[in-house]
Amino acid sequence: MKQILKIIALLVTISAMWIGLLEMSVVPQNQTWLLPIYFIVSLGCYGFLMVGIGLMHFPTCPHEAVLLQQDVVEAKHYLKQRGVDVASE
Repeated sequence: MKQILKIIALLVTISAMWIGLLEMSVVPQNQTWLLPIYFIVSLGCYGFLMVGIGLMHFPTCPHEAVLLQQDVVEAKHYLKQRGVDVASE
């Protein structure tokens, strides 16, 4: 939920800046169509940054790792019973 609020705040801020730049005529009229493209690129960069930070801070879950290993062992046992050759690697 926090990410949604951040993105909405970013959208509002960029929209306000865009409207302000258009009203003050800081940006020439022939280049105003580039501002939404810059916004989309900036939003994509922000998304990649958030994914990267999330991956760097990905918590380790030893309990979940044990459960996953148990699921793998159960799946191998189930497949062996059905006659599927499962490597023991």
